[in-house]
Amino acid sequence: MKQGEIWYADLNPVTGREQKGQRPVVIISGNLLNIYLDIVIICPLTTQIKNFKGNILLEPTKQNGLQKRSEILIFHIRSISKYRLIKKVGEISGEQLAGIKEGLTDILRY
Repeated sequence: MKQGEIWYADLNPVTGREQKGQRPVVIISGNLLNIYLDIVIICPLTTQIKNFKGNILLEPTKQNGLQKRSEILIFHIRSISKYRLIKKVGEISGEQLAGIKEGLTDILRY
């Protein structure tokens, strides 16, 4: 499990307005954390495109393994147990990962 990989994860159970269900997520935690801890920090993906500022849009490619256009919901960042990860789907580009980091910086700044 590495930073920038996309995995299907089971996010249930949830509460309130959290993203739920089995869905793709992108791992954003650093690789050192990913090696030594039983959790990963993720951002869920959705196919319900909202074009929220700071979110990254992904078109389906062979590299990312997605079937539909998806939006990375950076404001739904959360840590999850590795046991929730079901199957690796693909990975995002370095440029897209940098975009996530920039969006997170903006969220924490304002």
